[in-house]
Order: sequence, then structure tokens, then C-alpha cells
Amino acid sequence: MALFPQNFIDEVRAAADMVAVVSDSVSLRKAGSTYKGLCPFHGEKTPSFTVNRDKGFFHCFGCGVGGDVFKFVELQEKVGFQESVRILAQRFGIPIPELEAGGEGRETAAEREALVKIHEVAVAYFREHLATPAGAPIREYLLAERGLKQETIDTLQIGYAPQGRDVLRQRLLKQGFSPLQLVTSGLISRRDDGSEVDRFRNRLMIPIARDTGTVIAFGGRALEKDQQPKYLNSPETPIYTKSRSLYGLNLTKGELRKVRYALIVEGYFDFAQVYQAGGFPVVATCGTAMTPQQAQMLRRFASKAVLCYDPDRAGQAAAERSSELMVAEGFIVNVMQLEGGDDPDTFMQKRGRDAFQEQLKHSRPYLEYLLDRAAAEHDLTRDDSRRDFLTRMLGVAARIPDASARDQFADRLAHKARVTEGVVRAEIRKAAAARKTELPAERVPTLQGHVRKAEKGLIWTLVHDPVGSMPWLLQLEDVDLKGLSTENILRTARELKVSPADVPSALMERLSTEEARLLASVAAEPFPPAVLPGLCVLALKYVRLERELAEVQRELNRLQSVGDSGPASTALLHRKQAMIRALEAMKLPKELQ
Repeated sequence: MALFPQNFIDEVRAAADMVAVVSDSVSLRKAGSTYKGLCPFHGEKTPSFTVNRDKGFFHCFGCGVGGDVFKFVELQEKVGFQESVRILAQRFGIPIPELEAGGEGRETAAEREALVKIHEVAVAYFREHLATPAGAPIREYLLAERGLKQETIDTLQIGYAPQGRDVLRQRLLKQGFSPLQLVTSGLISRRDDGSEVDRFRNRLMIPIARDTGTVIAFGGRALEKDQQPKYLNSPETPIYTKSRSLYGLNLTKGELRKVRYALIVEGYFDFAQVYQAGGFPVVATCGTAMTPQQAQMLRRFASKAVLCYDPDRAGQAAAERSSELMVAEGFIVNVMQLEGGDDPDTFMQKRGRDAFQEQLKHSRPYLEYLLDRAAAEHDLTRDDSRRDFLTRMLGVAARIPDASARDQFADRLAHKARVTEGVVRAEIRKAAAARKTELPAERVPTLQGHVRKAEKGLIWTLVHDPVGSMPWLLQLEDVDLKGLSTENILRTARELKVSPADVPSALMERLSTEEARLLASVAAEPFPPAVLPGLCVLALKYVRLERELAEVQRELNRLQSVGDSGPASTALLHRKQAMIRALEAMKLPKELQ
């Protein structure tokens, strides 16, 4: 089955009335701002199943199941995600885009050919404007600040979109293209009042091509500090699907075939610098994690992959997701982490090709990287944290296609978690067969994580008032979140690159099944579990300070036990007193203490 483009999925999500969908199989009654009924997924006599139409999620307080409208259809109809999208599209009358399996009709072929020609004209147009006097500052920016050679700029066909409101549109109309074709191409935007303008204005223009070299889309980088968004990309069109495109593959596929591996980076300028250095089989995903279609495309050229994503948390999370997907697709995967916390663009400009090549030699097998990264995020001396670690790694192991590789991973996992190897091997084999991603509770002793009222309050407001709560959430630092049961939920929300209003739906998509259930459970409460989000943030900082105070007290006790009353002990005592004063000054409401 074809994978649907994200813009189509978003259209279906917006159209699908959650209450209408659930009402097809569940008798619902209105209860305040939500709807209640008997859960269709477990037997019950008292309704504990709730649906929130405005926020687009369901949750059962009885069995804990929850999620969005797609998840409901998946569970109810016992189908996969793509089929649930198809079912809902048909239910709400949204035309379903199909990928043609064979020959295309004349009309479709003519339309696509016209779109390709429109992009050819656009490439020439942007290149011309880069060469004008108005383009001089942009040329200087590329050469001096971005460190690109003129040859690289020409090869990548980088251009400049001027300020004009509809200059490109006028040129394309003179070339004989229809207004509908221009809008379909994504280069021209139609406004609510019916007027049409150039989508890209005052931007550095980067053409995106198929592996054959045909330009099918553009990425436009902002040229002013306050210009938003920083990167404006072409929308998906009949000739361009983001999940099926890899930037730069048309230039490096020969290198990939020669060395049989791909070096995967995130952005346009990461690609540009590595490509300019010469000899690297580099491609870019342009700010997203790898998709199955992209992985399948790469399999035509290589069987190994090295991921070199940005060092920030978002980049490393994307590296993790991409690596898991590529391992499942049969790739041998390594992860490359650059010294100094630089991205490939910055590192190459600072250190040069030889230093980058040396870093590439020291890339680590993905499973070792992931095991160490996950272990560092968990306290493996605690039963509940150890179980979370094992559960997370069990899902990874289950997707390793090779049985012997799974067993090797099981042994390393057991050693890390200090659990019997036989137990872990057995559970991984079961999970690989059944695609389970949970470890039975009896295998590893566990304690139910305690979710504080402040955490619940912040999650509740993230769903019900994301615009008001996001500024408060951004005041939390990593150290404030450390050790919280909701750490990953809050961190993921904080790092989303979407508008605040889109946070609830974007967050739900990025969470694990258990995390999504927790979010749905908290959001289903009719009233916020705690007071204002600002006080919730203050409470979490209070918890962090209490934790740090306990650590100081433990060190004081140790020093006193060995008779040390010197400068170190005095400094700790002063620090302890300052912490106590800070805690007293916070003045939290009693229910949040």
C-alpha cells in the first residue's frame, strides 16, 4: 500500500470528527466538554471511556488505552496506520491520492511534465537574480560566511528569490503556464482573497532534485534575522513528496555505489560542506528523520549507512529513529558524533576534511551507541528505571532482522542492566516474533513511577491551552526534568518545532504508546490537576532544588563521618543554607509541595 503524504494525513486528521468516528461503534453521551461511553476494548458496566472532540483524543480510565482518531480506527478495525487513514478519508469524503503502479494517463503525464518545466524556469530565474547587483550581499554571504566555493554554488544551482510580490508568477505566465499549474507547482501561493503571489520572496533558494537530477522542489532560507520561518520549503505536489526525496543524491549516487555506504546528514549546508570537501558519499534528509521510502531508495546504492546528525537533543533523537528504521530495513548502521558539539557544516569549516575523515573512521555501531545513550538516561540502580530501560531496548531489539545480531545485542543489554542473559534473550525472541515492545512485569521488579501534580498540571495545560503554557514550559531546563516520570513527554513538547497551537497533535505523534496513554489520561480530566502552569514550573524547580539539597546533605554526612571539617565541608554547609533559604522563598501552594 502506498504511504500517504503528510499534508494528506493532516487534512484527514482535521476533517475526521472524533465523536462521529467513535459513535459508529460506541454509544456516547455528552458529559461537560467531553463524551462518555462503555469502552469497546474491554468489558465494563460503568462508562470509563471518554472522548474529547476539541482536542481530538480518546482515553479509557479502565484499561488505559488512548490516542488520536487514527489510533482508534487501528484498534477498532485491527488495521495498520495507513489503512486507518484510508478508512477515515473515505468516511469523510476526502479524495485519496494513489501512487500509480503502471502507465499514467495522458492528462497526468502532461501535468507532471508542465510542473517539471515550471521548476526549470524557476531555477534559471533564481540563478539570474543571484547574479544581479541586488544579489551581491547573498553571494558574499555564501562565499565568506558559509565558506562555499563558486564551483559548489554553481553545482548546487543555488539562487536568490527577490523581494517582488509576483515577479516569478508574471514570468511563468508569459511562458504559457496556466494559473492553476503555477499554484499546483507550489511556487505560487493563492491567498484567501483569491490573489496569487510568489511563495518565495527575499530568500536564498536551494533546488531539490530527484536522483536523476530533475529539480522538483525548493528550500528557501531566510535572509533576515526576524524572517520566519527560517526555512520555507515547497509543499508536496504531484512531482514532489518529501518522504521520498534525499537532497544531493543526484550528485553523489556514483560515490555511494563505489563505496557501498551512505553518509547521512541533516541539512542543506551540512551536505554542501561535506560534498565540497570531495570524496564523501553524502546525502541529506533536510531536517527530518529517515523514512522507509528514503531507506528503500538508498538500498539501490548502498547496504551500510553512517548517520552524522546535529549534536543537539532533537538531532540525536532523529538519529536514533533513523537508525532503528534503517536497521529494520537491513542496513548496517553506524553513528558519527563530531567533537566539540559541532554540526557537519561548522566542523568542516573549522577543522577541514582530514579531521572530518578521522571522525568518520571512529563512528560507532548504532546498537552500541544507542545502548550507551539509553543507559546514560536511566538510573540502572533503581528497579523502575531499569525496567524502563529494558522495555525501551526490547522494542529496538525486536526490530533487528538478524537473529544472531539480536542475541549479541541481548547479551550486551543484559550486561548493562545486570539481568540474566537467558531472560533477556528469551524476551527479545518473543518480542521479535510478536512485535511486542513491553517486558512482562514479573521479569524485572518495578515500582510504579510517581507523577506529581505539577507534572500533570503542565501536561493538562499543554493540551488544553498550548499557547499559554508553552512559554512556561520553555523555562524548564534539562536538569529540572531529570528523573521525572514525565521527563520525555515534557522534553519532547519543549523541543517541538511547530506553532504552539499544533503542539498537542504533534506531541501525540512522537510519544511511545505508554506515554501517549499517560498524556491522554491526564488531558481527559475535566479540570486541571494543578493550578497555573507558572506555579507548576516553579514546583518542578522546587523538586530539583530539593534533590540537589539531598545530594549536598549526603556529601556533608560523608565528610563528617571521616572527621573532615575543612574548607570543603564549610563550603557545602554554606551552600546547604543558601538552598534552604531559596526553598523557603519559593512559597509553593500546599497542594504542590
